[in-house]
This record gives sequence, structure tokens and C-alpha cells, in this order.
Amino acid sequence: MGAVKPEIIEWGVAARAIATQQESGDFHLVKAREKEVLVAVGDGLGHGAGAATAAHAALQGLAEGDGESPIALMQRCHEQLRSTRGVVMSLALFRCSDNTMTWLGVGNVEGYLLHREARVVPGHEFLLLRPGVVGDSLPRLSASVIQIEPGDMLIFATDGIRPGFADNVSPDDSPQQIADRILAQYGRETDDALVLVARYLNGKRKSSAK
Repeated sequence: MGAVKPEIIEWGVAARAIATQQESGDFHLVKAREKEVLVAVGDGLGHGAGAATAAHAALQGLAEGDGESPIALMQRCHEQLRSTRGVVMSLALFRCSDNTMTWLGVGNVEGYLLHREARVVPGHEFLLLRPGVVGDSLPRLSASVIQIEPGDMLIFATDGIRPGFADNVSPDDSPQQIADRILAQYGRETDDALVLVARYLNGKRKSSAK
């Protein structure tokens, strides 16, 4: 999909709607701020127009919360979505100033972080997901802050992606190649599906396209 200037991350996304519907309830957002990038992936409950309406409301809430923390953004979206079916959603904020990623999730949008450097232990981390629905039953929110380095890679996947996708990731491929492969190999035909892959750069551009 490309890089976010000034090349804080490079990212790619692959998605498809369930075959019986024209609209998908799965959604994503990549938004650059001053030396920061917000990444969000969510899933409107159910399928079809109702799920898509919830997804659009969530995107509006994220857009209106410019400069807010991930927890504040989740709370804003919760209020914005009260008249909809609601969504499940995971957020991550990359910060160049201190090389950190802050992430949190409500519901079942999986988050996976792969560290590039072999010396980092553990080599990968999974997002702790809290049960609930944004717009209906918001849990007590808690965000985790992780130290990251250029080359580290984040993957968000909705429940239309089968478990196990993290076992088949080649870190040398581009984010778009990885997203396309995960959707092709792990995407469920019985649900909307979306996977987003973001590689942290912090200005240290590494060409990964093949």
C-alpha cells in the first residue's frame, strides 16, 4: 500500500467481504500525526449494511479524535457507536520520539508484533484482548507500551482470518505481500476478512519489495 511520510511505517492491507454481501463490516485506518502513526483495524458486528454502518461510525470517531491517546480514541468511538451494532477493534500508535508502540484491543481483532532483531527476547508478542464491544459493553481499558526498533512488524487481523497466520510470515517480504498471502491462505469464506501489516521504519527506509 505504501509508506507513511516521513516514512514512519510502510504498510499493506488485504480484505474481502463475505460472498453473500456487497459491503464489508471490517475496516482499517492508517493516520499520520506529528512523528506518530495511528493504525486501527476493526470489525462491525454481524454482516452487511448494519455492520458497515458501525464501521463507518468507528472511522468517523477515529478521525475526529486527532491527537488523542489510544485509550481516549477507544472511549470516543464507544460514545459514537452507541446507536449502532457496535464494533470490535484494536489500535496501535507508533511513536518515533521514543521508539515505542502503544496498543490495545477490545474484542477479537488479533494483534501480533514480530521483532526483527534476533537478540530481542521474546521474538514476538501478542496483543492482550479484553472482552467487550465498542458501542455497547466497553471494558476497563488498559494499553501496553512496547519498545520497538526499525524493522519490527505489526499484524492486525479480524476474525475472518483463521488462527495460525503468524506461523507463516516471512519478515523479508513487503507488508503488502504478507497481507495478500495471509488473506489467501487463512481467510475464511464464511466471514468478512481483513489483515493489515505495518513495518516500523522511523525514517530508516528498507526496500522490501521483490
